[in-house]
Amino acid sequence: MTTRTYVDSNVLLAAFRASEPWASSCLAVLDDPRRTLAVSEFVRLEVLPKPSFFKREEEVRFMASVLDAAENIDASYELVQLAFEFACKYGLGSMDALHAAAAHVARVDELVTLEKPIKPLCRLREINVVSLYRLP
Repeated sequence: MTTRTYVDSNVLLAAFRASEPWASSCLAVLDDPRRTLAVSEFVRLEVLPKPSFFKREEEVRFMASVLDAAENIDASYELVQLAFEFACKYGLGSMDALHAAAAHVARVDELVTLEKPIKPLCRLREINVVSLYRLP
């Protein structure tokens, strides 16, 4: 049985930047054959525009390959409304709320992030949030 995993943008960014202290654990999530990855247009919006603008082709290829292979969760009015509810209930920033709502709507098994475990995103009760953050 595979685990459906929503991947937060910070996991993709750290995986690409091999020098990051968490790169190996992020790459392990992305490369795990027992996982089916899920992303949203919000992840795409966070990880592709800057490297595209600055013509960082290797980074664009890496991000596009992960995004294209993952299940895509479409944005909707209902998803944004749920994000607003999560933001108000847990004190989430707007993008974290959108990621949480996308993961919830998609009914994934987990949302994997590099947020510190003390951050609001990790307090959600509606979805299983797994933090890969460890003190360097």
